[in-house]
Amino acid sequence: MTETFGDHWRAWRNGLVGDPGFQRWASRFPLTRPMARRRAQTLFDLSAGFIYSQIAQACVRSGLLTRLSKGPASVADLSAVVDLNADATLRLVRAAVALKLAEPAGPDRYALGMEGAALLGAPGVTAMIEHHALLYADLADPLALLRRGGGGGALAGYWPYADGDTPDPEAAAAYSGLMSVSQAMVSAQVLDAFDLSRHRRLMDVGGGQGTFLRAVGARAPHLDLCLFDLPPVAARARAAFAAEGLTVEAAGGSFFDDPLPRGADVISLIRILHDHDDGPALDILRAVRKALQSGATLLIGEPFAAEPGAERVGDAYFGMYLLAMGSGRPRPIREVIDMCRTAGFSTARRVSTAMPLIAGLVVARA
Repeated sequence: MTETFGDHWRAWRNGLVGDPGFQRWASRFPLTRPMARRRAQTLFDLSAGFIYSQIAQACVRSGLLTRLSKGPASVADLSAVVDLNADATLRLVRAAVALKLAEPAGPDRYALGMEGAALLGAPGVTAMIEHHALLYADLADPLALLRRGGGGGALAGYWPYADGDTPDPEAAAAYSGLMSVSQAMVSAQVLDAFDLSRHRRLMDVGGGQGTFLRAVGARAPHLDLCLFDLPPVAARARAAFAAEGLTVEAAGGSFFDDPLPRGADVISLIRILHDHDDGPALDILRAVRKALQSGATLLIGEPFAAEPGAERVGDAYFGMYLLAMGSGRPRPIREVIDMCRTAGFSTARRVSTAMPLIAGLVVARA
């Protein structure tokens, strides 16, 4: 294979950056010192990231952040909350301060930090932090996970549909609850980016407990709303809608085995496609296309791979998460657009969202 100019440039760059003599010079020279320090911090973060995530988990699970959200507290007060002795509490609090989850508020007093406030303001994130204990168990040996082709561990057991199993009500309740609490941020990105005022009926396929539909109803109350999901999930959603006095339909079935209900002029797939391998994902798109009349719309909202500024979320986080789950992969938007066209949609395009790190959006027309 012929080497390109880019190959030569990368070899020169990597040789320079990896040279200990250059590293020492860069750390002392005033103009390069800030860059050298940032690079050193980045390298350390790569080796210590798991520790940081475990500290965050301890802060969430122990109730430390919740207590600090009520006002500054002493180590003695916090010790009673987190059920640790004074030394262990102080060690945890100082670790939280280092991650900006907490901050000093005077002698022996600590308050909620900016990152802690942001974390508590995003319930979906705190729920995922607790949930990640399953993922971390599977990633204890990431090479083993990669070699077996994914699945087969703690996370796969949590998501029974990843192996094609129909979940029992208890399993459906567990994963539907997690999806629901983490769905609000994704819903906001999609609904801020797409105007539903010209549509009359929306069906959310794989809609879980209806979190997205509740957000749609608040934004576009004129819409008729329908949810489609596996029977145990749809039953839970139907009961919740009835208890809340909401007139939302909830149909049970499998988008692989059952035809989707017709009549919607817009169908949404919110964090659905990336949960499935390419063949099943294309089957889902074809099933959606059959349920839509010409001119109707499909909304695909989920984190995508290779998004500028959000690369780690796509190929690093979701790449490994979905592998551990046992089904699906993150895809660049261009691949999703091509899949839509293969499935029979006449057009498909990217619609920009404010926070692609949380969710991007593809809009396809039948």
